[in-house]
Amino acid sequence: MDKTKSKIHYAWWILVGLCLMVGLGKGALNNTAGLFITPVAKDLGIGIGNLTLYLSISSIVTLIFLPIGGKMMAKYDIKALLIGAIILQAGAFAAFGFMKAVWGWYILSIPLAVGGVFITVIAGPVLINQWFKKSNGLALGIMGAAAGALGAISQPIAGNLIASRGWSQTYIIIGAAVLIIVIPVILLLIRKSPKDKGLQPYGAAADGEAATDMNDKGIAMAVAKKSGAFYALTLFFFLITAIASFSIHIPTFLANKGYSVEFSGTVMGIYMIGVLLGALILGVLSDKIGSKNTSLLAMLLGILSIFMLLFFSESATLITIAAGILGFMAASIGTLAPTLASTLFGSKDYSQIYAMASLGLAVASIIALPAYGYVYDFTGTYTMVLWIIVAMFVINIVAIFYAFKSKKQLVDQGHWN
Repeated sequence: MDKTKSKIHYAWWILVGLCLMVGLGKGALNNTAGLFITPVAKDLGIGIGNLTLYLSISSIVTLIFLPIGGKMMAKYDIKALLIGAIILQAGAFAAFGFMKAVWGWYILSIPLAVGGVFITVIAGPVLINQWFKKSNGLALGIMGAAAGALGAISQPIAGNLIASRGWSQTYIIIGAAVLIIVIPVILLLIRKSPKDKGLQPYGAAADGEAATDMNDKGIAMAVAKKSGAFYALTLFFFLITAIASFSIHIPTFLANKGYSVEFSGTVMGIYMIGVLLGALILGVLSDKIGSKNTSLLAMLLGILSIFMLLFFSESATLITIAAGILGFMAASIGTLAPTLASTLFGSKDYSQIYAMASLGLAVASIIALPAYGYVYDFTGTYTMVLWIIVAMFVINIVAIFYAFKSKKQLVDQGHWN
């Protein structure tokens, strides 16, 4: 018995694999994209707007493919799907290095986005939900923190490679490196569910609940998608992503207030530290006090950070603290959004429900960034934007209460089984 207890549960090896796969997909591929924009546009002799159109195409493809990806995750072999996905995502990234005209980015943005749907959006939350009954929030937090850490490592590496070898070779090197690392990780570590290893989910053995029972418990997709809880969750996804998108505008906000570029860099560094800490702490809190209470706490902290930006913008210290708090809250996208989905709807059709609700994330990415920019262009200040963000936080608080009220109605009607 002691020997059995001393063994590391395989769920933690799943988490290691996800940290590498999701972390490299987000950090080394998605998050380094901005570093290539200026050198590529300059060499091709095109405008930055024309080049970055590929990012909009990618967002639209993500929006279309998310519900399809959720169904595929539920139906097909997980290893084959993820290997195919990383070949599409990292392969398209590497192929950018061979392109000599902007249409190449437009075309390759399609496989880049399709692969990214599995690697960076769906797979992590779905597999953690399958493998962790206990410490689900902690696992999501660790995965989010790992993605941030790998992104922080990848950024300077990519920047140095672009400077020394050029953007073309850097695309190829990074894309090939991700393929070489991630494919063996998927083959060696990733399993769809505990029953594939003859195990129960981590924590299930404590109360004797069978793995198969746990994995089938929840609300069916057909019922969930018609419920108020589902629409409230989708709204939460949309608004939290829209709020977090403001981080791109923080340097411009600071410049408008008279702060230097160097100070903006420091503030954004603190923001990223907030994201890393938030991913871990919000994950732990969701296990301790529940996803509902943790989400409400995150929203209140977010309101505090915006009030600090509105009323204490003359204080460099308070602005820096506000950015850290806002980063802490932004981590809720990767940590609290999946745990809310699990708490509200269970594991029965989780992959499909989470993928459908994630449409809110994709839509927000397309709308929020340019909307903030247009408001600033028309008003010359971000004051109206900040008040809109406060309103979005308040709406999210209402949405959380409504979602859990709707869930109770579904359970009382006998839909949780």
